[in-house]
Amino acid sequence: MNIDILVAEIGSTTTVVNGFMIKGEVCFVGFGQSPTTVEEGDVNIGLTEAIVDLQKNLGIDHITYNELIATSSAAGGLKMTVHGLVYDMTVRAAKEAALGAGANIHMVTAGRLRKTELDAIKEISPNIILLAGGVDYGERDTAIYNAGLLAGLDLDIPIIYAGNIQNQVEMKLIFKHCKSKLYLVENVYPKIDQLNVEPTRKVIQDVFEEHITHAPGMKKVRDMVNGNIIPTPAGVMEATKLFYEILGDVVTVDVGGATTDIHSVTEGNEEISSLMISPEPMAKRTVEGDLGVYLNVHNIIELTTLDKLAKRINISIEELEDLINNPKPIPQTDIEKKFVEELAMIACETAMDRHVGSMIDLYSTTGKKRIAQGKDLTAVKYIVGTGGALTKLPKRVEILEKMLGLNRGLKLTPNDNATILIDNDYIMASIGVLSKTHRDESIKLLRQSLKL
Repeated sequence: MNIDILVAEIGSTTTVVNGFMIKGEVCFVGFGQSPTTVEEGDVNIGLTEAIVDLQKNLGIDHITYNELIATSSAAGGLKMTVHGLVYDMTVRAAKEAALGAGANIHMVTAGRLRKTELDAIKEISPNIILLAGGVDYGERDTAIYNAGLLAGLDLDIPIIYAGNIQNQVEMKLIFKHCKSKLYLVENVYPKIDQLNVEPTRKVIQDVFEEHITHAPGMKKVRDMVNGNIIPTPAGVMEATKLFYEILGDVVTVDVGGATTDIHSVTEGNEEISSLMISPEPMAKRTVEGDLGVYLNVHNIIELTTLDKLAKRINISIEELEDLINNPKPIPQTDIEKKFVEELAMIACETAMDRHVGSMIDLYSTTGKKRIAQGKDLTAVKYIVGTGGALTKLPKRVEILEKMLGLNRGLKLTPNDNATILIDNDYIMASIGVLSKTHRDESIKLLRQSLKL
């Protein structure tokens, strides 16, 4: 059987291969999966085994394909450190750009780098270092100082400079004879209260694709993958942005075994925007590394009580403790599924609460003034569920519906009339990378998976 395109999602523990037909009738063919083989030093082993599993699932003996593209979070995913001038300004803008590009941010600094921070950068050994600082034609010295220190480390790590454009010539001179390859991009914070994150996001993904084969176990990935490779969270964000283009304001909730990610694409409510004290990106991603329903079970349990959880599942405390101490990556029994559903519900509510902005009251000599801060989701029309928990569990729709009934107070959460959709084929990350070269076909596949 010949399949037009295979999309591999090379995860930290599991590699999934999704097959798509894009010529003639556009459709999702099926999937195969296998353990990721980073520790063996060659992810192609797991990739090949996932393709074999796809063959078995389709009941055929042999598969050929025209193109193989991929998303990856293996070998730690896209590890980045971010360095800027003022935390609430250039640093936050650079951080938003990195998160939106699918990065796992391991370090954030503001102001001049210290020796302890330089030592930490060497210890982290990020895939990319993002350097920012200063609005255009504003402060220059901090970014130049930090660039000199980073150049002095002589690391073979790509460096993206997205600060004051007056420093670009200086940056070229500083890194001219270093191992670090320098990439120059538009300022992420060109003016006070103005974000410009999309150019940096694009460059981050391009740099990731160029350098991904340097990661442990990924050296041979290009032997099989003949198309794009982007970070898996970036795939989900790209799919969410594609959804926004065709249907409107949207939030995608991605509940996984290790993290819960929220991706929102919305400009918010015009009235609330006028009250904002600082800008927010139209496309925003937050990642909650403590809210995974498998690897971080104990963290989620701390957000509730054993008595309450046991009553909701209708089991004894002893049975609950057994589930907590022996979590399953893929729940099989009804009790295991109910347990993970409760975990997913807590994870969703907590992650949304952290992602969303709020109205706050300020008091001064002239009286009380109400302002807004953070991401405004009040104009959101759709909430999309993806990830293992929100695509496979029986109560996946009910979990997301609970989010609409949250006690808002002054929180800028989605309205009750938002529509709930499920990524039934679990292909949003694949759609994200596929849309780079096959946009129209990606839209059809996305609609099919969401049953639109």
